[in-house]
Amino acid sequence: MSTAQDPALTRAAVQAVAPWIASASLPAPSRPQLADAVRRTARALATEAPGHSVELRVPPFVAVQCIEGPRHTRGTPPNVVELDPHTWLALATGAMSWAEAVLMPSVTVSGARAGEVARYLPVVRIALG
Repeated sequence: MSTAQDPALTRAAVQAVAPWIASASLPAPSRPQLADAVRRTARALATEAPGHSVELRVPPFVAVQCIEGPRHTRGTPPNVVELDPHTWLALATGAMSWAEAVLMPSVTVSGARAGEVARYLPVVRIALG
């Protein structure tokens, strides 16, 4: 198994930033720690929900395509979920629900199929707190 998709490494990366996920008022983790957790969880979602009909973006760290359906090849994808790293990690760990996230101004969900991402959340459950 590739270390890029190793569930134990994904869990460890998320555990490393768990206090910040639980409380964004804490100092942010180091950029490498945050990037690792964001990239691993987004790629884990793409592994669980393979496809090319939705693009999940967590700038500045990662963009992945997921969800089975028509392949998008040029220009702006018709189905996009874009969110900040904290919100993504809260969703990816189950600390925040999809319904809560889509109400946040920092979250953009566009296209008829973008909401299908919610079926694959959380990516990894960890104890926060």
